[in-house]
Amino acid sequence: MKQAFRGFLYVFFVFFAAGCADFRTVTIEEWPTESVELSEDLAELYRDVSEASKVVAAIDGYADIWIRTPKRGEHLYCTVQLERSKDTRIIVSAGVVGWPVADMLFRPDSLFVHDMLNNRLLVGRNHPDNLEKILGLGAGYEFLSDVLAGVVAVDEPVQSIERVYKGAGKVSFVVVVEGGKKELLVNPLTRNIEGLLFIDSRGRKQVEVHFRQFSPYALEGKTVNLPGEIDVMMFNPGVDGNGKHELVIAYDERVVNPADLDIQFKMPEKVKIIDLDRVVQLPWM
Repeated sequence: MKQAFRGFLYVFFVFFAAGCADFRTVTIEEWPTESVELSEDLAELYRDVSEASKVVAAIDGYADIWIRTPKRGEHLYCTVQLERSKDTRIIVSAGVVGWPVADMLFRPDSLFVHDMLNNRLLVGRNHPDNLEKILGLGAGYEFLSDVLAGVVAVDEPVQSIERVYKGAGKVSFVVVVEGGKKELLVNPLTRNIEGLLFIDSRGRKQVEVHFRQFSPYALEGKTVNLPGEIDVMMFNPGVDGNGKHELVIAYDERVVNPADLDIQFKMPEKVKIIDLDRVVQLPWM
């Protein structure tokens, strides 16, 4: 089974390799370092950005996705359909030719990847290890769903803010969460969340995200700015800990909260089934 899976990955990612000349990597920015008091104005800013993401429920669009792991770098051309924290479908095409080569369905509890080139179906739990095997991003599914949507779920009240920093025209809020802390980088003029940082209970950086190239969308009587580019860096991947894993998502076009979104994944017939839960190490990562 492992040999068959290696063969699948070799062909699968050769098709994704087009466009390497303009390969994008994650750009990391400096975070504010000047500690300040949590004023009422800053508390109101935090409340505003907390509410902004709640009106984004679904996405239907086209995106280029770049994946870089310690051993591979790939460029994917994708159709992305998602309902936040529900189902997500990603159809991957072979470069500029546009032939579909993979159809992926992510559900809260399971995932399916149809390898059209080799007539195989990968199935498994929707677990960070399996997400890392497929997308190079070993994170929880709710986080992945929000990243693809270009939003940050901020559910913690103002009372959870531990520290506030200012610098270079930006504000960052350090918020206590289960298992550690998260830091939100906010532009107070646009009221956009431009960065997100997760730190574990030992003070180790786990995930860093930056949002860029914002565009306005009219949603539920409000104007919400969503990023056209999302940069993600994982510092402690579970399957391959020998280096950082990067994911860059750049939307060419998208519709937010489409009224007619219908995520349909046709389960293929007469295909070879490969159990992702039984594959421990993937050679392309």
